[in-house]
Amino acid sequence: MIDALRQRARLNALIRAFFAQRDVLEVETPIMSAAGNTEPNIEGFRTHFTGHVDAGSPQRWLRTSPEYPLKRLLAAGVGDCYELGRVFRNGEAGGRHNPEFTMLEWYRVGWDHHRLIAETVELVREALAMVGREASLRVLTYRELFIGSVQLDPFSASEAQLRAALGDVGIQPDGLTRDDWLDLLMTHRIQSGFQADQITVIHDWPATQAALARIRPGEPPLAERFELYLGAVELANGYHELNDAVEQRQRFQRDLAVRAARGGEQLPLDERFLRALPSMPACAGVAVGVDRLLMALAGTPRIADVLAFDFAHA
Repeated sequence: MIDALRQRARLNALIRAFFAQRDVLEVETPIMSAAGNTEPNIEGFRTHFTGHVDAGSPQRWLRTSPEYPLKRLLAAGVGDCYELGRVFRNGEAGGRHNPEFTMLEWYRVGWDHHRLIAETVELVREALAMVGREASLRVLTYRELFIGSVQLDPFSASEAQLRAALGDVGIQPDGLTRDDWLDLLMTHRIQSGFQADQITVIHDWPATQAALARIRPGEPPLAERFELYLGAVELANGYHELNDAVEQRQRFQRDLAVRAARGGEQLPLDERFLRALPSMPACAGVAVGVDRLLMALAGTPRIADVLAFDFAHA
């Protein structure tokens, strides 16, 4: 454990030096928010403030990422910025998951996702160098990945073809959408084939998986989003950021509809974020799982090995 704590301290220092050299400002944003994350596959922790009612909404959610307040700061003119801090996701505990974990998130004004890919790769390579390791780089589109890995075009293959490509993976199909089948193929068939000492970057995702990314018109339209993997482990998720508040509100409402269909909780939208979004400059942003990166540096599949105390011992 002590070695793991020292490694974490070294990585934190490397991250802060990396951004100081590039004049990217470190900021801190609230951990408790009056709004929740509407993403259907992410559940937040809820708490209740017992103080004076003038202090604001008593119902609060622990942040699942610092994304919305960071974008409010961008809209206020803070410029390039990052945050290194704890985030919280309910129901996620296991070998690679802890309900509280460390996330690094940063934004670059005037950049697109391709330029940010290069900087993210640079940061990961500097972290690997800290333990005397190197990694090759493979960058390809989502379509290229699927055609090369499972011989299917993810944009034209039928759901039956996607299901068949899972082979003997036993999945209960009730309620699953096309995007669910694509995700299952990624996690159960494709990721395991990524080489151990290789950084793999996948960009140009389906528009239906845009989240908070811009969508580039075309046939098919594509989300200007990327994911970065080290070996088979996903480390980063980045976007050429959407700053259209009307479109973002519609996406949040679609999330809530999915939640309702699944019997999930209906959450208040982050209205402060939506009001600020039209003032946010064109930018790209990315979130990196710091604990996942530490796991890769330590060569362990267990997140508990890089924490002072995991959830079971907290």
